[in-house]
Amino acid sequence: MGRLSRHWLLALMAGMASLVLAACGGGQEGGTPTKPPISIGTTYDGTGPVAVNEIPLRQGWADYIGLVNSRGGVDGHPINLIDIEFGYEVPRGVDAYEQLKRQGVVMFFAGGTPLIAALADRCNADKIPCLSIGFGIAASANGQKFPYVFPVAASYWSQAGAAVKFILDQWQREGRPGKPKIAYIYNDAPAGREPLEVLRRLAQIEGFEYREFAVPPPGLDQTAQAQDIVQRYRADWVIAHTYGRPASVTITALKQLGFPLNRVIGLVWSVADDIIQAAGGWQATEGYYGIHFANVGAEIPILQEIRQMYTQQGKTPHDFLNRADTVYLRGLAIGAVMVEAIRNALEKHGYPLDGTKVKEGLEGIRGDLSGLVTLRMSPQDHEGSGLVRIFQVRGGRWQPATDWFSGYREVIQEFLQR
Repeated sequence: MGRLSRHWLLALMAGMASLVLAACGGGQEGGTPTKPPISIGTTYDGTGPVAVNEIPLRQGWADYIGLVNSRGGVDGHPINLIDIEFGYEVPRGVDAYEQLKRQGVVMFFAGGTPLIAALADRCNADKIPCLSIGFGIAASANGQKFPYVFPVAASYWSQAGAAVKFILDQWQREGRPGKPKIAYIYNDAPAGREPLEVLRRLAQIEGFEYREFAVPPPGLDQTAQAQDIVQRYRADWVIAHTYGRPASVTITALKQLGFPLNRVIGLVWSVADDIIQAAGGWQATEGYYGIHFANVGAEIPILQEIRQMYTQQGKTPHDFLNRADTVYLRGLAIGAVMVEAIRNALEKHGYPLDGTKVKEGLEGIRGDLSGLVTLRMSPQDHEGSGLVRIFQVRGGRWQPATDWFSGYREVIQEFLQR
């Protein structure tokens, strides 16, 4: 259980506002922050090709920060969240970053791999920590080379390594001879291309047959790729990385050709509740595997804490919260990372904060955050060990197929030292 959950449970058991204040640190009666605000900036796609992921994602971090502020902020400082919708258009995202920089943000979340690629040099020069949690430039996990860029939780290299480890483990567990034929189907875009060199290297090391199938934008017809995978290549397993609207098309196209979905594993952004619904629903996608960097499930305590916050504020909980949406939970995890970085920075340096102090706060995150994500960050490792967990669609919901693990960490480290 994370720090927020422990504080809320103490407050409930005591039933006293004084304990709420003690848990929040420095607030007035009712948890009102009393100290100057600390500004952070985020961008998200609410209208473009990955809006299906980023709308619930944005709601998640907004709710987490809202919960923190409702309890008095961080050591009495409210977090001033400045959100800018950029439609997944890099020029608009760069303009948003510059606008947020002028507004004095001490941390920035980039809503897409193309955007963080365009901003990485600026982030380092401006000394503003820029986060790409669960996506981005995999090489930026090397904190020595990218001091202000943080692909927190699991980069695309780590996700690819985990997918291959899971497939080979399953193959061995089933007692199958030889090695599987693995297909990688991906959006032909920066994020989709990120895992390519790691997958090629793992095929060399492990000796499995491997082929790549690019999906050009907009990716809404994948009949040709699916036929190549199923009928010509005759793959044993498919790693899917067609995020956004094309993700459901991949699932549907493979299933229509009779490919078993319990031989398909999606990287993080190919895995979302809305993607499952668009592919025909839970029953139609039974067996499909997905990699997650954040926890999944309606029983996570912080969800009830946020529902109680909504009730106390006289608001109606939204649908993402009510159904414990998978991507919404990732958004909560992103909020938890940003809050913990600020908390660490305040504990070490006090107020006021700047980007360098918050960078150190990010590098000091170690352990579980509110039951959502587990990280082991350091100045050298801006990813936090690359831990993931695989869930499978079974019985109308995501059910765990593995515990938390990382795959081929030694290979990832070799790439990071290049």
